[in-house]
Amino acid sequence: MTAVEPVAQLNEPLSRQTPEILDKKIYQLVLSPKTALKFSKKDVRSTLKASTLDGVFATIFESATTGVLLSNFLLQLGASSVEIGIFSAIPMVVNLLQPLGAYIADRTTSRHWYNLFVFGASRLLWLVLAVAIVWGSQHAESHQLLQWTLVTVVAASVLAAFANSSWFSWMAAVVPQRLRGRYFGFRNSAVSLITLLGVPLMGLGVSTWGADPIFGYGIVLLVGVLAGMISLGCQFFMVDVNPQLYKKDAKSDRLTEKKAHKITDFVPSVLKDSNFLMFILYFSVWTFAVNLSAPFFNIYLLKNLSLDVSLVTIYTSLSSGANLLLLLFWGKLADRWGNRPLLIAVGLVVALTPLLWLGTGNYPFALWVWLPLLHLLGGTTLGAIGLCTNNIQMEIAPIEQPSTYFAIAAAVSGVAGALGTTAGGFLAELPGMSLGAVFALSASVRLIALVPLILVREPRSQSLRSIVPTFGRFKFNRRLGNFRTTLPIENSETPTVR
Repeated sequence: MTAVEPVAQLNEPLSRQTPEILDKKIYQLVLSPKTALKFSKKDVRSTLKASTLDGVFATIFESATTGVLLSNFLLQLGASSVEIGIFSAIPMVVNLLQPLGAYIADRTTSRHWYNLFVFGASRLLWLVLAVAIVWGSQHAESHQLLQWTLVTVVAASVLAAFANSSWFSWMAAVVPQRLRGRYFGFRNSAVSLITLLGVPLMGLGVSTWGADPIFGYGIVLLVGVLAGMISLGCQFFMVDVNPQLYKKDAKSDRLTEKKAHKITDFVPSVLKDSNFLMFILYFSVWTFAVNLSAPFFNIYLLKNLSLDVSLVTIYTSLSSGANLLLLLFWGKLADRWGNRPLLIAVGLVVALTPLLWLGTGNYPFALWVWLPLLHLLGGTTLGAIGLCTNNIQMEIAPIEQPSTYFAIAAAVSGVAGALGTTAGGFLAELPGMSLGAVFALSASVRLIALVPLILVREPRSQSLRSIVPTFGRFKFNRRLGNFRTTLPIENSETPTVR
């Protein structure tokens, strides 16, 4: 079964109402619920196929420019934990530019060409760095390569921040609402599959040049940039959206509400929403706590345990595989029970996970049993956290002006994450401190972060007390992602995938 089969069941033309965006990082402007755009089934079908391919190739690019491969490259250049923490913080800090990027993108006449220009420029910067690494591995000093990498990460992240919200607004406009959950679940599963297969292969490519891993990373980065440009080429097969057209259609809907939603009323209205402020408190502390340790797990494996990068990438692929297998399950569970109870229950497991890393080491049982299990656990639980965190924001944000709430959430989480990675790097370098102590501190702060979440109110969310007795009654069938339960489903708004 493919992701686009259900499209054939819809009546032409397809209408798009208020979008529900299920991605885990970025938030953007959405339309008035009274406004609808219409596309033919053929346009939607080609867009879904092209967007899936876009995600597949973009994942190859992101795998080469982030994560364990970039961390290993920085270690080869002699970067310290503080410097690696700063590198990890940069993409989070630039989230502050997302509202400005959305403001500019909404004044253009084409989502496609705006994204092509901004993302194209961002990815070409990595091409320049890749060429510099291949050349500089023999002719430049490590410190100079480190400086070039820092400049590239900053510039590319800033450019990407200006286009991220535009891309998600584009997807929200062209993906039918009734297919959105199933489609993005399929798309994210395809992305996880590519990560599962691609990251170990790229890690093996770096290890192939054992005498010169810096040169090896330069070659892998060239391949990654090529995949990134192919992903932009896939967007030519997606139906374009002119933001000005649906602005014009929605103008009459907004006229009666214009006085009530002036930009000057934005901050006061947010400050009066105690439920959203409680969520922001949880989200900011949780993001800080997770990023206090998350960037340094790979550093711990590569530096402290002296593991080969190819083995670490295999661990990473195990996380992606676990995420791939259970992503649809978590989505259905969230639709049935609500996002808040899952965030609390799964969050407890995620909070305690860093403590399990304290028993690891460079011995056979840890390398072949304990560490793989930890990565499987991480892939399983963090996939649920990412999905439910995005969904709960859609639930608690007001219908009248949701984009302003999303912008604040993205900005606050970006700053909190940046502070977390930076603080983790500094703490790891302090006399008497170690990465193990940072892991333990991260677990403690994660537990504290869950306290405000208990006070958050989510519509249609069930209590933990009511769902715990029923969890054991879920049964998987032979098809991935389908499950049955004795709970009544008459009130479920999400159709079961058959």
